[in-house]
Amino acid sequence: MGDAESLFEKGKSLFAEGLFEDALSYFEQALLLDSKNADLWNKKGAALRSLGRYDEALECFNKSLEIDPSDRNAS
Repeated sequence: MGDAESLFEKGKSLFAEGLFEDALSYFEQALLLDSKNADLWNKKGAALRSLGRYDEALECFNKSLEIDPSDRNAS
């Protein structure tokens, strides 16, 4: 599986390439290892939003802000 940070980095790379479904998979794997990471929740939300899964994306963005209310990068 790998560590959360390497999974997150791979997910961000896939996201940048427009491979949102693949990126989402990596973000979900990383969250299993680090569920308190606001950036991970935010990126998962961005991937879901890109896939048109808006309700799920909103839940992720809210979770990100719940973990870090001062996060200026939260979508």
